[in-house]
Amino acid sequence: MEYVLGFINFGPQELIIILIIAVLIFGKRLPEIARGMGKSVNEFKEGLKETKEQISEDIDTDEIESEIRDVEGQVKRNDNSYSDSNSSDDSEDYSAAQEQEKEQA
Repeated sequence: MEYVLGFINFGPQELIIILIIAVLIFGKRLPEIARGMGKSVNEFKEGLKETKEQISEDIDTDEIESEIRDVEGQVKRNDNSYSDSNSSDDSEDYSAAQEQEKEQA
């Protein structure tokens, strides 16, 4: 318990003095404050748990993976049809260019 705040070195004597000052200042309200802090920590943990559950429900990995496979298949089919149509167009363009060169010569 050497470093409580990271860069400030509190020893046991300092912590006891701080605790006594807190009791003197807050008095009877100190247990209420501690109880309130405990409740807020529990509510925060419950909120985190609910959020994690909601996220896991929203994200169904099997469904996402199947959608990814479908999209990949569509992309591959589109790439193949695009390359097939371009290759025939390219050969036609090349033939037309050769004919024009022959005519000009």
